[in-house]
Parts: sequence; C-alpha cells; structure tokens
Amino acid sequence: MQMKACIFDIKRFAIHDGPGIRITIFFKGCKMSCWWCHNPEGINPEVENYTKETILDGKVICENAVAGEWISLEDMMREIEKERIFIDESGGGVTFSGGEPFFQPKFLMAILKECRSKKIHTAIDTSGNTTERLIKQAADLTDLFLYDLKLIDEKEHEKYTGASNKQILRNLKILSELESNIHIRIPLIPGINDKPEQIESLINFISQLKGINNVDLLPYHYYARSKYNRFNLNNRLDGIAKPTESQLQELKEQFESDGFNVKIGG
Repeated sequence: MQMKACIFDIKRFAIHDGPGIRITIFFKGCKMSCWWCHNPEGINPEVENYTKETILDGKVICENAVAGEWISLEDMMREIEKERIFIDESGGGVTFSGGEPFFQPKFLMAILKECRSKKIHTAIDTSGNTTERLIKQAADLTDLFLYDLKLIDEKEHEKYTGASNKQILRNLKILSELESNIHIRIPLIPGINDKPEQIESLINFISQLKGINNVDLLPYHYYARSKYNRFNLNNRLDGIAKPTESQLQELKEQFESDGFNVKIGG
C-alpha cells in the first residue's frame, strides 16, 4: 500500500520557517488544543468540508470547500523538488509543520529519510508532544528543530493547551543532550504566558539546556479569526489585545540579557 499523509497546506517561498527560502508543508492532526492556535484547520487529522464565504460587490457568495488532502510520499517529494533551485541558491530547505508533524510519524520519518538522501535541509516545527523514541529517531534524520515552548508550569500548560508538558520538556532536554540544532519558539500570548514570573521561568529552563542560543518570540496576532468562524470553532481569545511593540522590545532585551540571540517573529 502506498504511504500517504494528510496535509492542509503547502507554503512556497517561506522565509520564516528556518534558514533560506523554504517550502513549508503543513500536516493535519494535533493532540493539543492551544487557545491561540493560528492553524485550527490542522487540529482534526481528517479531511474536512466547510463553507467558504467570499464578498463580491457587496454580495456574500458561499461555496463548498475542503481543508486537507491525502498526498503520497512520491508526490510530496515532487513538490519539494520543484523548489530545488530556490532551496539550493538560498541555503534553504523544507520545513514540516502543522498541526503537528509527529502526529503522522511513519510518513514524517520516511520523508525525512528521502530528503536526507537527496541532501535537502530539513526542519521540523513541533510542539514536542511526542514519544521519546520518535524524538530520538527524528534527531538522527533532521537538521533543525523549531521547538515551541509555551509555558513551564504544568497546570497552566494543561489549562491552555489541553496537554501536560512533562514529555514536551523531557524531549527538549533529550534533543539538547543529543546536541541537535534547536531554535526555541515562544508564542507570546497577553495575559497567558507574558507575566514576569512566566517569562523568567522560560528563561531559566532554556538556560539550563546545552547549545541553545536562538529564541524566536512569536507575538499573538489576529490572522486566524476567520478560520475559527469558518470551521465553527470557539475562539477563546476573541477580543484579546496584541502585544505592543514596546512590550515585545522589552521582552526581547530580557532574553538578550541572558545571552540569547532573539528574533521577533519566526
């Protein structure tokens, strides 16, 4: 039987998902339910039907649409190879995102092996919510982990993501011990994980890890609002204010004072 994955988007000419110009492939399926998720269409692992609304000349036009498609390993490699000239010229590669790439682990490992055989740089954008066995397996096959770190307090993490962070933090420590290339990504959500004590706990945890120098601060934005309406999902952060530029700069300087290279945005 031909191996396939369910994906919901392919983003070409991506410049915020790792070095160089990249192609980012978004896998469907995630065990978490973060309040601020900006890809809610990636949570359900199955192909979904929805109604797409377009406003034209003041009229609302509704049409049936689909979120997700099944793609074979061979076809995904063909899509990646189409971008090869941009990848090679820019020092880029392919980034596997989601949802959660580890939700479809067999396919993920297979595509990582294919890319490695063709010397294509790979990155995994992950919450780290997977098994120790899989994280170690991926560490042998990928060039970069874009590792989301949200909250250190377990109860708060469970409240806002629907999952414990014990294995997530353990997996991050494992990757650090294996000397994997890791960029920490911290979504900054006002009122949820931007309190001084929460930021300090994040800094303290990262500081104890080996070889992690790069931190990306990802400010909360409103881009996903229409998606929540489209899929009839409850937007639990509707009305929340975005972080201000001064707040972001202050947090950036706080991380930098502890020796990290910090970027605002991916």
